[in-house]
Amino acid sequence: MMAITFYASHFGPTSTFAHPAIQATTRPAPVANHPHPQTVHTYRTNKMSSTSPPPSTSSSSMPPPPPAPAQLTAKEVQAVMPSAVDAGRTITVGGITVTTRKLPILNAAEIEAMTEKLGIAPPEMIFGNNVVSIKGVAKADGAPGEKDKTWKIEFNALDALDLVDKTGSDMLKVAYSAAWQKQRENMHEGIKEVVKPFDWTYSTHYRGTVTENARFEPTQQQIPLDKLRRQDPILFFDDVMLYEDELADNGMSILSVKVRVMPARLLLLARFYMRLDDVVFRIRDTRVFVEFAEGLVLREYQEREDSYENVKKKLMPYREDVPAIMRDANQMVEFLPLQGTVVEKMVL
Repeated sequence: MMAITFYASHFGPTSTFAHPAIQATTRPAPVANHPHPQTVHTYRTNKMSSTSPPPSTSSSSMPPPPPAPAQLTAKEVQAVMPSAVDAGRTITVGGITVTTRKLPILNAAEIEAMTEKLGIAPPEMIFGNNVVSIKGVAKADGAPGEKDKTWKIEFNALDALDLVDKTGSDMLKVAYSAAWQKQRENMHEGIKEVVKPFDWTYSTHYRGTVTENARFEPTQQQIPLDKLRRQDPILFFDDVMLYEDELADNGMSILSVKVRVMPARLLLLARFYMRLDDVVFRIRDTRVFVEFAEGLVLREYQEREDSYENVKKKLMPYREDVPAIMRDANQMVEFLPLQGTVVEKMVL
């Protein structure tokens, strides 16, 4: 059996996890002024290369035999295969347990229940049962009466949407907002009450749901970029969607969570990306960094934003690639100015 080790760079640009200062360049090269301009793309993926030869279409050729299944240990199976109950994946490294769960979008009954809880209509694609959680145990310091404390930070759609402005004060005023609101109120027959005006872009400043045994306090300490630059093997990786909406075909609003676990540390990125055509671009990132040996847990929250007009000017050198860039938050993060950063440290 051949052992294969995956490194951080195998999972695409590090910008999805690491600080922008250590991003790989992923946007296409500017278009040169010549009759046949070419665009240069840089892709890194763990999928089969696009240069692989296509399968034979000859009726006389026999398909190749399937590869022999890899022999995994019981622990590896637990980390890789979903459970029968909730399709979850779990790995424990250095006393820290990471769990991800990916299930289908909510059905009509679940959407109605969520609408009643939130008081607003949910996004078009709502993955209300999806979860990403990080759980650890802080050992007692030996003082009389002290006990071990379990802490957990979790990312889910319900809590994220609960932070969306429900007063309408932050609602972006565009021509399509009224029509969108009316359409969404009538989308599900089970929802009888009229939904009040709210921020229909689903912009949230969600930083995760924290248990009562832990809290975050501001700190001057920063996420150690030097450690994230290392080519550490990836023990666990997942990408979990929480919600998505096309804003009545006027843009996109997405909240997703990516997590990767290395032997000595882990990094999580919860990214909200919103593009409202002719109005604004917005990115809100929450990064959670855990150093296992030190028991260090840092959380960094950043906001980036710029007007649609300003971004269009910045993207002029890329011409025909502009639509693709605008759909890719990992590329757009390079074009949106930083509005603010807050770094916090977990205290038990």
